Formats: sequence, C-alpha cells, structure tokens
Amino acid sequence: MRRRQFITLLGGAAACWPLAARAQQPEPMRPIGMLMNRAADDAEGQAFVAAFQQAMQQLGWSDGRNVRIDVRWGANDVERDRKYAAELIALAPDVILASGTVAAAALQNVTRTLPIVFVLIADPVGAGIVESLARPGGNATGFMNFEYSLSGKWLELLKEIVPGVRRAAVLRDSGTPAGIGEFSAIQGAAQSLGVEVRPVGIHDAGEIERAVAVVSRSANAGLVVTASASASAHHDLIVTLAARYKLPAVYSDRLNVTAGGLVSYGPDRVEQFRRVASYVDRILKGEKPADLPVQAPTKYELVVNLKAAKALNLAIPASVLGRADEVIE
Repeated sequence: MRRRQFITLLGGAAACWPLAARAQQPEPMRPIGMLMNRAADDAEGQAFVAAFQQAMQQLGWSDGRNVRIDVRWGANDVERDRKYAAELIALAPDVILASGTVAAAALQNVTRTLPIVFVLIADPVGAGIVESLARPGGNATGFMNFEYSLSGKWLELLKEIVPGVRRAAVLRDSGTPAGIGEFSAIQGAAQSLGVEVRPVGIHDAGEIERAVAVVSRSANAGLVVTASASASAHHDLIVTLAARYKLPAVYSDRLNVTAGGLVSYGPDRVEQFRRVASYVDRILKGEKPADLPVQAPTKYELVVNLKAAKALNLAIPASVLGRADEVIE
C-alpha cells in the first residue's frame, strides 16, 4: 500500500472514532425523587409507585436507563417527611413527586426553587402549596384529590343506602385544611338530609376506637370516612370497627371496600399517579411548575360490597347498584 493511501485510510478511520464513541454513550440519567405519604410495606403505596413508573415508561422514561427514581416513604409522619425531604433534595433531582400535603409541605420548607409535582392533595391553595389552581405561581403544581363539593355526596350516599340514618360520625383529619373543608361541605348537606353530623379526629388508633364505640351507642347512626392519609393508614381498623358495631359506612377510598367495607365513592387514585407522570415528563423537557395549572380528577368510581351489606342486613338500592363501577360479591 502506498504511503498516501495509508494516511488517507487512517484519517478516515480516525474521523469515524468520535461518531462510534458517541453512538455507544448511554443516555443521560435524569434524577427524580418521590416522597410518599405511606409506609414502605403499604400495598396501595407500592401500586401507586408502579403506576407512575409504568406511565413514565410509556412517555419514554425508563428507571435505570434514562431516569433514576429515588423513593422515600414518609408514612405521613411530619418528622420523617422532613428528614426524607432533606435527603431527596440533597440528591439534586430534576423534579420531585410529592404524595400528600405533609410531603409537599416538607419539601417546600427546604426548597422554593426545585420543581415539585404533587398528587393526593385535597386543598393545595388552603395548604399554601400553590397561589391558585390556574396559576400555581411557585415551584409546585400537580393533581388535587377532589373538590370539597364531593364530600357532601358521601353523606347523600349514606342516606340513600340507609334512609333511616339520623346521625353520622365524620372521621376526618382535623389538623389539615382538607379535614376542615370536607366537614364543612358535609355539614352543608346534612340539614337538607335530616342528618346530625359530628366530627371525629383520627390521629391514632385509640382515638378511632373510642370514637366509633361512642357512635355505636346511638340509634340510627352511620359513619362517613373522609379522604386523608390517616384514614388510609388506619383503614383496616376502621373497617373492622364498622363491622363489629354494625355501622353502615361510606368511604372515600375503594381500598376500604376491598378490605370489607360497605361502599366508597371517590377518585381513582392509581389513575392519578398515571396522570401525574405527564407533568413530570413536561418538567423534564423544560416546562416550569408555575406555568402548569393544578388539575382535578377526571375519573370517580363507586364501589359496593354486597357481602358487607348482607352482614349489616342492608339491601343496596337498585339506584346505587345501577351507578356502581364495581360490585364486590
């Protein structure tokens, strides 16, 4: 081979090296944090994370390939959430997903610049997470749990199933704006329905047990279990107590009905974790939380447990069964 030909070939091969090297380079890894308001062994919480990861994959983001998702389980405990919020922010993620009001507030106490996308928050404005639903204005946006008007429908549903109900204990988290707002909406519906309502705190198991025992002594009584992380954490206990004292109960979360409760009406929470992936995707692509309006659920589901109804000697009205998205037999 002549010297000139050899140099030409060598130069051509060298020119290809950068292209080949670039082709072999892995995709940039985008860090994402998740602060969950459940315990690590909570089955529903695990389903939420799986739904989010699946939706992210459909959008082109695969954990371990081009994103790294770090999850912390705060269990709706203020001190634990503060600790994990600091841990996640120290990892310098591009965006953090916050499940619940306590988690979102803990993150905002540490940063007002790092993008936060929240889910399962009933009142983000009242909680101070965003300035308004249409214009969040800061470093957070996301998907609210429901509008307060939904709360009155829980009492309406209880009255429809048990027309003779005269008193209802409303299990709610009194320490959050959502707990106050939910009870206010239920009070608004109570007078026209002829039902006396009483708020009951649900901070710990002992408080719940004492309150439900007191309610059971009243004739024509029932329960309304509002949406809160505390209610989710104690869902097995609440369902057990309702069955023990033969109290008809309406829940905000289908989890209670699959665990043996009577009926639930509320948003599809797994679907919310799928939807929230769209905002995480848009932020990873350069959009800002302040420009993304807070969204409300688009899908609500009514779930009825006929086995629980039979144990309470209740016949579920055809009007309720006809609207049910799922009937557990």
